[in-house]
Amino acid sequence: MNKQGKIWGETCEIFSRNNVSVNRISVNKGSCCSKHKHVSKYNIFFVESGKIKVQEWKKDYNLVDETILSPGESCCVTPDNFHKFIGLEDSIVYEIYFVKLLDNDIIREDVGSKS
Repeated sequence: MNKQGKIWGETCEIFSRNNVSVNRISVNKGSCCSKHKHVSKYNIFFVESGKIKVQEWKKDYNLVDETILSPGESCCVTPDNFHKFIGLEDSIVYEIYFVKLLDNDIIREDVGSKS
């Protein structure tokens, strides 16, 4: 496990393989992460204990969405939307990243043939 201190608490990578990674983060009350976005990653926040606020700046409009998460609750931030989380209480949160595989990722040059 790769544990790193952060200005807002700490993060520990639990799993990272192919298109999924899972991190356990501890968020200190009153602290927040940077406002940032991911180019292709979806970002799910699942709260184990405590309470956080997730702010998301949707690219489709100029308002910020705020979601308050308590234990057992989760939300998902889509790629290319700026977001940040704020610790409303000392919290343990699982941050799950994944990349959605393209449904139509095949390019055909022909249709095949019968034998």
